[in-house]
Amino acid sequence: MRRRADLATLLLAPVLIRQGLRVRRDTPRLPGAAGPVRGLVPGPDPLRLLVLGESTVDGVGARDHEEALTGRLAVALAAKTGRGVAWRVAGRTGANARVVHDELLPDAVTEPADLVVIALGVNDTIELHSPARYRRDLLRLVCGVRRALGPVPVVLTGVPHLGRFPALPRPLRDVLGLRSVALDAAAASLAALPGVRHVVMPVDRMTAAAFAADGFHPGPEGYRIWADYLVSG
Repeated sequence: MRRRADLATLLLAPVLIRQGLRVRRDTPRLPGAAGPVRGLVPGPDPLRLLVLGESTVDGVGARDHEEALTGRLAVALAAKTGRGVAWRVAGRTGANARVVHDELLPDAVTEPADLVVIALGVNDTIELHSPARYRRDLLRLVCGVRRALGPVPVVLTGVPHLGRFPALPRPLRDVLGLRSVALDAAAASLAALPGVRHVVMPVDRMTAAAFAADGFHPGPEGYRIWADYLVSG
């Protein structure tokens, strides 16, 4: 998969550059979610949830974090466990795995957590990072979490399949789709570590209705579908 992606990127480079610039120019710029970056789903013995990552953790495409990934995850976890969930968000639009480790992690791990969810991969795909680099940066992030918080369970969300993003024209969509699959395979290999789980969203769940107005980020319904699958998948 990586060789196919690299070959397609090389052969189609002039077209991909033109399409990428056009997408950047024409795609609506949606803000991150408004409101508090922490909250509580009431219930006994609250589970402490920390979610780290890129624009999906920043809540782009949702009104506030309660209807974005973290809030939806908290509700789904509460329903599954019968416990309350105290959630915190540490996300930045445009961040890749290295940026999250270097710039977001230090402040995020000043409080304890019982579960850490990491949602990354889109920006590493767009920036044409290799699977080896992505795996290395993601492993460094997981190790940083564990160094600060102890042997906390970590869930790695699968890299979204960019071949399903409505905002991307072909062949850009196809090439980035191949690259995202290669990066996701690299992330999946980290599930061999004790206490690390990798959960990829099936492509058939990524329908047009799941996307926000920009055709690039999830909308509220997309976040709900994603969160429910992360908890049950």
